[in-house]
Order: sequence, then structure tokens, then C-alpha cells
Amino acid sequence: MAGARPEAGLQRGAIGLTEVLFQSITHMAPAVAVALSIGAATSFAGGQTPLAVVFALLASLLTAYSIGELSRHMSSAGGMYTYVSQGLGTFFGWLMAWAFLLAEPLVAPALFAAFGLYLSVLLGYAGIENDNLWIVGALACAAVVWFLNYRGISLSTRAGVVLGLIEIGIFLLIPLLLVINAGSRNTLSVFVPGNAGLTPVLTGMVFSLLAFVGFEAAAPLGEEARDPKRTIRRAVLASAILIGLFYTFNYYAATVFFGPDRMAAEFYTFNNGDPWGFMAEQVLPGIGGILVALAILNSSLANANSGATAATRAIYALGRSRLLPAPLGTVHPTYKTPALAVHVQALFGAVLAVVLGFVFKNAVYGGPLTTYVFIGYMLGLLFAGMYIAVNVASFGYYFMRKRGEFSWIRHGLIPLLGVVAMIPAFLGVLGGVTIPILNAEVPPLVAPFDFVPLFVGLWMVAGIVLFFVVNANRPQAVKSLGEAVSEG
Repeated sequence: MAGARPEAGLQRGAIGLTEVLFQSITHMAPAVAVALSIGAATSFAGGQTPLAVVFALLASLLTAYSIGELSRHMSSAGGMYTYVSQGLGTFFGWLMAWAFLLAEPLVAPALFAAFGLYLSVLLGYAGIENDNLWIVGALACAAVVWFLNYRGISLSTRAGVVLGLIEIGIFLLIPLLLVINAGSRNTLSVFVPGNAGLTPVLTGMVFSLLAFVGFEAAAPLGEEARDPKRTIRRAVLASAILIGLFYTFNYYAATVFFGPDRMAAEFYTFNNGDPWGFMAEQVLPGIGGILVALAILNSSLANANSGATAATRAIYALGRSRLLPAPLGTVHPTYKTPALAVHVQALFGAVLAVVLGFVFKNAVYGGPLTTYVFIGYMLGLLFAGMYIAVNVASFGYYFMRKRGEFSWIRHGLIPLLGVVAMIPAFLGVLGGVTIPILNAEVPPLVAPFDFVPLFVGLWMVAGIVLFFVVNANRPQAVKSLGEAVSEG
């Protein structure tokens, strides 16, 4: 790109805790998660879904704690793959980067498709309908995200703060009204295991965990945050806690209003798969459904923005290390953004969202929603594996490199529990398996989603082969993967 120089760097100290915190919060897409992701857990946990969400929160906090411990000593645009390189060595750092290179750039196109879908839903309230209207929405979302990421980290992250507050505000108002209208049906029994014991709750926890993917998204901003050693740690932990409590409140309200006994059999498919729109209309007639659609639109844009921000920083770090083409490791001389990486991410995301939408046009959920779910399965599988790796890396880093600071509780027990908590999530997304101990059978994935595990497996095998090829020819480039770490 004209004017960009390989030696130029990202803008140091450009953003503070608030912006970094909302990078993680918006990456979790709270409104989308409430309306779509956690809904799958109700089929298993039923009236105890709020308890399943609490368990998912606790499981996520274990990994968030491990990331926080690693961020005490490392701040890098590489984020989690830098942590794994330092904690487990170059090979595993490479695999982490390879997995991240597939996962993080997929976040934006999934949300471009979701934005297009819910824009068509919102316009439907005004009587405007067209089968291809979602494409306009997807491309418009991609254009806005490109602009925010191109013009600077301060603009993109502050936009994330505003967007995050809007969606959270709507999905706090509606549950509050649900609780008020539930009246005497309010009960704490939804936080107590039922006659079937903990098995339904723990199975529901597996699917609830998917709603927490994104709390780690603050990590790639380590080179642009003020006081990154403290800021990243606080943002990762606080985002998991705050959004976990947000999810818990939402599903407490939904359960007591809808009825605990009806949750397992009816909630997920109620009102043509839009139970939140129905409940919102009950407490805010004439406007409730519109508010839900607006919140999900807003959430899609915010999540696409934060996903693109994280992806472009990781791509920039790999370009800087010459593991991707060197021009990707350059920054704009004025805006201090990884401009070429921003252009590539925007173009890739827009094209993928539209192409998959057409490929899945005749699928059971329709084009854009099937695109979102298809990519969602892929992200769940990849991130569950990456969370397991970063927990192990926390132990490895402190045991091997910071032995004087090593604690068997903070760097031994907690990462071990984090691994244990993420294994069921990994198996749950894989499909067609029985989760050990829980003895919960996860049904096989149906087409087109059954292609996801095969594709991810082939991607990782290709990464292993590529590692040995690159390491044989350019060992210094591979070594640099874990060295691009700022102690600032």
C-alpha cells in the first residue's frame, strides 16, 4: 500500500480499559448470543437453563484467568498464539496461529450474513420484502466495518463501546419487564438441579459456553492499549464476568416468564424460532419485536467490528513475522492501522458471506442463517481447542520460564480445571459423540454442518505439514512467531 512502511508500528497507548473491555464484550455479541446461541441449551437444560449459564460462566472464567496470567508478562498483536508460543514452544504456537488464522477472520463474514438477515426482518415490519435484500445488508455492514477499522483503533473501539451499550440496554430492559410481568412465577428454583440431577444442566452448559466465545478478543490489542499488562487482564476477566451475569439475568427472566416446564420442549422453536420477539411483544406491544430485531442488528455490527479488529491485528503480526506476505505487516502512516490487512479482511468477509449465502440458499435455515450457523460451528470447534491450548500454555510458561512466580493453584489447578471444562465443549461441537462422565449423547451434525469437523481437521493437518516445510526452509521466520512480544 502506498505510503505504508514495514518498520511502522501500531499506535501505542491509543486506547484504555473501556475500549479494550468492549472489544471483548462486543466480540461475544451479547444480543445475538441471547437470542440465538444459548437457545440451543434450553433443549437440554430446560427450566434449569439459568444454572447451566452460571456453570458456563465459571468454566469460561478459568480460561479467562489463564489468559490474564499470561498477559501479565506479554502484550502482542498476536494475542493467544504468542502466549502459546511462549508457553508451549514454537510448534504449538504455530498450530495456534494456524487455527486462529482460520477462526478469527471468519467472525466478520458470519455477522455480515446475520446483519443482512435481521435487516430484512426489520424491513419486513415496514412491509418491505425481497429474498435478496439480505445481500444489501451484508455488504453495508462490511463497508461500515471496513471504514471503522481503516480509520483507526480509537474510532473502531469507541464505536464498539456505543454499539455494545445499545444492545445491552435493550436486552436489559426487556428481561426486566419479563421479570416484573412474571409476578408470582419468579422463583430461585431455576438455579437448583431438577429430578434428573446435574446431567441436563451440564449438557446445557456445553452449548451455553459457545455464547462466551470472544472474551479473549482483548488480547490482540496488547500493543495498542495503555498499560497493557493490567488492561488486557482486567478486560478479559471483566468481560467474562459481566456478560455472564447478563446472560444469567436474561435466561432467568425468560424461564420464569415463559415457564420452566415449557422451556425444554417449546422455547427454542417457539414463534418460528423467535421466542424473544414474541416475549418482547407481550411486554412492549407494537415495539418489542422491533427492539429485539434492532438489538440483534446492532449486535451483529458490533461483533463484526470487534472480530475484524482482532483478525487484522493477528494477520498484521503474522505479516510482520514474514509468515504471511510482508505487506500485511505494514501500517498506514497516518491512521496507524494495518491497512492492507483491513482491506483483505473486508473483501474476504463480504465475498464469503454472499457466496455461502447463495450456496446454502436452499438449506433448511435459508442462506444467511445457515451461513451464520455453519461458521458458528467452525468457530466453536476451533476456539474450544484454542482455549484448551492456552490453559496448558499458562502452566508451561510459568513452570518453565517464570518458575519464581509459579503457583500450583494459579498456574496448575486453575488451568487444569480450564482444560477439563473445555473438553466437553469441544466434543459437544464436534457432534456424534458421547461426552464422558456426563454420559450425554450429542447427535451427529446434519448437512451441511457435518462438513465442519472434516474441514477443520484437514486445515489443521495442512498446518502441521506446512510447519515442517517452513521450518526447514525459513527457521528464523518460524522462531519469530513467539518473539514478537512487547514487554511494554
